[in-house]
Amino acid sequence: MNGLFNISLEQKKPISIMYMADDYTITDRSIIVRKIDDVHIHAYCLKRQQMRKFKRSNILAAGKPQRRRKAYA
Repeated sequence: MNGLFNISLEQKKPISIMYMADDYTITDRSIIVRKIDDVHIHAYCLKRQQMRKFKRSNILAAGKPQRRRKAYA
């Protein structure tokens, strides 16, 4: 996962994460990493359209964002 966080930070490209909040709610987020420290990933959240701080221990999975398929009529 650390490699993906670094790529997002360096290239300013979004990645997808599965995140568990403190209340055990699980959400999918697309983020662009802005800063990495020992405890948190500081990132721009595309879902909330604002800066957010994600606990590293609560990030369940990370990956490249999936491309959306175009709907053909």
